[in-house]
Amino acid sequence: MKHNNDDERVTEIQLPSNNEIHDEALIQEFERGIGSQVFILTPSFPFVFIGEITAVVGDNVVVDVQTTTIGELENRIWSIHIHQIEVFYIEQEGLPAIPELRDDM
Repeated sequence: MKHNNDDERVTEIQLPSNNEIHDEALIQEFERGIGSQVFILTPSFPFVFIGEITAVVGDNVVVDVQTTTIGELENRIWSIHIHQIEVFYIEQEGLPAIPELRDDM
């Protein structure tokens, strides 16, 4: 009697990890937000970014930053890696706008 192990074909299925699914969902969310204002908090300096999403390149979101915690870093293009984003809010029609932050009060 012939053993069928030699004839069996094993197909390995690789499912994406939870991190890969999470990253892809974030990338898609930022892609949908291109042209919109965004508020981003990160755990590292300069911590806060407010500006317009201009592009998504790989797993980086490109933001034309108008406001951050350091005035000298404002009005510049920033590329922010999605893994560094702790909290974000993308403006959408019908939802609250990001408030203007001013230090002249």
